[in-house]
Amino acid sequence: MKEKKSLCPINQALEVFGDKWTLLIIRDIMFSGKRYFRGMLDSDEKIATNILTDRLNKLEELGILVKTKDLHHKQKNVYSLTKKGIDLVPVMIEISQWSITHRTVSEKDRKHVQELIDGGAPLQEQIKQSLLDELKKVSNV
Repeated sequence: MKEKKSLCPINQALEVFGDKWTLLIIRDIMFSGKRYFRGMLDSDEKIATNILTDRLNKLEELGILVKTKDLHHKQKNVYSLTKKGIDLVPVMIEISQWSITHRTVSEKDRKHVQELIDGGAPLQEQIKQSLLDELKKVSNV
């Protein structure tokens, strides 16, 4: 692993999330239920296959997601957030809240984010628990 230029917390976060695609992949797994490579390719942002492969590998190396074989389709991989990735739920909601306040977003997404905000901590815990349950199922924990 390469040497860090700075131990500043913001810099450390940017080393993980400082590109366009990483948070979008996390979003797709976290809020859209996308678990397969092909499903992530179909997102509105149209990520290239080589970039998606690179970011999925990076997120796996960092322990933010785990890749397992699909029990029903041995040639397919299933991507799930780890505890470290699941801990990003409130961060993703906060970033989304900033966007609906200061940027132009679709009405559908605005409503979805508002539901997440209005649900508060109980809804965040429900989302986290659902993601943890899925992680346990795919990793046989």
